[in-house]
Amino acid sequence: MTEPTHDESHGGALGSRLNWLRAAVLGANDGIVSTAGLVVGVAGATESRAALLTAGLAGLLAGSMSMAAGEYVSVSTQRDSEMAALAVERRELREQPEAELRELTELLAERGLSREVAREAAEQLTARDALKAHARVELGIDPDQLTDPWHAAWASFLAFTVGALLPLLAIVLPPPGPRLPVTVLSVLAALVVTGWTSARLGAADPRRAVLRNMAGGALAMGVTYAAGTLLGAAGV
Repeated sequence: MTEPTHDESHGGALGSRLNWLRAAVLGANDGIVSTAGLVVGVAGATESRAALLTAGLAGLLAGSMSMAAGEYVSVSTQRDSEMAALAVERRELREQPEAELRELTELLAERGLSREVAREAAEQLTARDALKAHARVELGIDPDQLTDPWHAAWASFLAFTVGALLPLLAIVLPPPGPRLPVTVLSVLAALVVTGWTSARLGAADPRRAVLRNMAGGALAMGVTYAAGTLLGAAGV
């Protein structure tokens, strides 16, 4: 057994990039739906462009910062756990090298290798890089590719912001008359794109994903518009 081939490494890197792209699409989708619900709700209560712009910007900033902070905390926690596991593995390799070699042999044998081949592979992998071998086989971690929490935070911030800009611009740029239908149609069209893209990246059925996406966005806008209309009529 040898280190992963170029094709295997390339496939892993491609899978990682697809995961990031799918996360970016979903972040943009969150920005579209949450901001659309907010500005459409305000539009139900008032036609003031200043009020719509203020609400939309506040929602954009609050949502993007919340997404970034949440992603940073989540990825930092995951990274801390991975680094702690690597530290334990590093100590065990230093203190119990033979036991760790037997463990790696067992893990490789469980994957279908014969006992002899598993032992030889474990010895070769240990000689090359014992920590990396155990991290990949035992823990499912690549020590060279731990996720950067700042990278994840910025990616979430940007994805949400890009998505939120569409309903914000759609609600403040047109005149009052066509403002609402332009916003609703723009949002639904964007949700078709994000739903189709996320489904394709996840190898799922695009039609069902698109329908779910559009239904969720339409429901959010309908509920917030009704609430805004009621509040506006009540003079709140």
